[in-house]
Amino acid sequence: MNRCFFFLLFIPALVLAEPLYSPTWGFILDLPEGYEYVEGDGRDRFSFSGPSEAMFEIIVYNGVYGNMEELVNDINRRLGNRGSADFFTYRSRQAAIIELSFNNNSGWGLGLELPGASAGGRPPMLLAISYGPSEIDALALFHISALDSIIPSEADRHYPGPIMEYSYPRGEQKRVSLASSGVSAMIRENDAEAAQVLIEREFNILLNYVDTPYWREAWIRYYRSIYRDSYDRTADAVSALARHWGAAGVSGEAKREFAQKALEFVQDFHYERDFSGSDFLNLVTAVTEGRGDCDSRAMLWALVLARADIRSAMMVSHHYSHAMGLADIEGTGARFEAHGIHWLVAETTANINIGLIAQDVNDPAYWLGIIFE
Repeated sequence: MNRCFFFLLFIPALVLAEPLYSPTWGFILDLPEGYEYVEGDGRDRFSFSGPSEAMFEIIVYNGVYGNMEELVNDINRRLGNRGSADFFTYRSRQAAIIELSFNNNSGWGLGLELPGASAGGRPPMLLAISYGPSEIDALALFHISALDSIIPSEADRHYPGPIMEYSYPRGEQKRVSLASSGVSAMIRENDAEAAQVLIEREFNILLNYVDTPYWREAWIRYYRSIYRDSYDRTADAVSALARHWGAAGVSGEAKREFAQKALEFVQDFHYERDFSGSDFLNLVTAVTEGRGDCDSRAMLWALVLARADIRSAMMVSHHYSHAMGLADIEGTGARFEAHGIHWLVAETTANINIGLIAQDVNDPAYWLGIIFE
């Protein structure tokens, strides 16, 4: 992206969409936009209505079932469900994926063992079912995305969701070189493919919100979903780069120097676009092959800074078809206010210093802040 004139600007705060959190059980839920809470007890039972008669329900059972198979068998019996189930392990805890077919509805269910004390030797278990009229095929994508958005506990928030873990086992670790950095790291053999599948799935969800009142929130959720899925997939690579650039004990002016080194790394990537799908290259491929568009680079840069305990984010613009990194760093430069922080802006596709951006992308009305943490 060619830019010829750089300057300082200040952009006011914009919208921030938030996931839902259960203070009782500690799970987090990041449903697609447009789902509305319709009933429940505010503790163990929650029911939401979504697009095209879609329904999403969560029930937490504590001390009721001895294992996941007991839960699934009982639920199938009570629903009259004709679908099959498969059992797996998610983050070393019991889990199940359930195909739903009952009455005139179809969809998917997910059972997850929750962390925490058991009642009489029976662990707390979460059951989520996402379903709707069988004749509406387009709802299948919403069902899968909704279930995959469940984060069982705070400790799980930086790992791929349970549906992705079930569908795309991550495989063995292998050592690979990281772009042109001279650094190597461990990457799991199936992570790049799985990460791209998640991106394309969430992009297809996002397309449903074009020209709707939910488009900003949906766009934020799209990037938030990618960040969550990418975090552990790139963890060793990001940590290796952070160590290489001296992340240990970085503070004060050294934060800016560190951020500049990370910025120069992503600025040197081969610039490419792919308009056949999401136009977002997964971060595993980006960091190993040194290529990608502005939003891939901005998110990767934000992840590297996070490893150095520098608070980071990104900003995106549909109007400008562009994205930039954001960092909570002192000093002069272009600033973007979001979530109560005046972030320093980082242009990832032109070889310029942090805090400088081009004059032809300066209208604050066209930018949206994406806060990850």
